[in-house]
Amino acid sequence: MLPTLGLNEANAIPILAIGGGLGVAVISIVFGTIRSIAQTRSRETTKREIAAYIAEGSITPEDGEKLIKADMPVWERGRKC
Repeated sequence: MLPTLGLNEANAIPILAIGGGLGVAVISIVFGTIRSIAQTRSRETTKREIAAYIAEGSITPEDGEKLIKADMPVWERGRKC
């Protein structure tokens, strides 16, 4: 006969609930991190493209700064780019 490790219907439900909650939390953290990485990567790509337009003379540095600051969150607008 195989050992049951003391699991029965009465104590299996809380174990499954805790395990499911932890699983959802881990998945949420992983996807949140992936989302943050994607946002940062696209923001940096945009900055490089604006810098290229400024270098070729298509837009002025002041207009480039306005474009970069338009995409920034409110709490980062006071910082230098």
